[in-house]
Amino acid sequence: MSDEEFDGHLQELRRGTIVLASLRLLREPGYGYGLLEQLGSAGFPTDANTLYPLLRRLEKQGYLTSEWNTDEARPRKFYRTSDAGLRLADTLIRELEAIAAAAKTLP
Repeated sequence: MSDEEFDGHLQELRRGTIVLASLRLLREPGYGYGLLEQLGSAGFPTDANTLYPLLRRLEKQGYLTSEWNTDEARPRKFYRTSDAGLRLADTLIRELEAIAAAAKTLP
């Protein structure tokens, strides 16, 4: 059996962790492409087609704030985790830890 058999399940599991990782990484302001690189380096590989809609959704829900930086030749939208986003990240971490602990007790 190869890991390729499990790709769909692994992708599904990782998808939810991208929210948590993004909220944690964006405690310091960052833009989409930089966040893609940070996520990959931290072990949360994703692609732009997943990340950019996620950032817009989290901003709409109030978990991220954003502002445009027009000081450079190409304007960039910088995101930052809001207070509500910090609370959500803490809640997600606690829940993830509880799920992992519960899974370890299974036979």
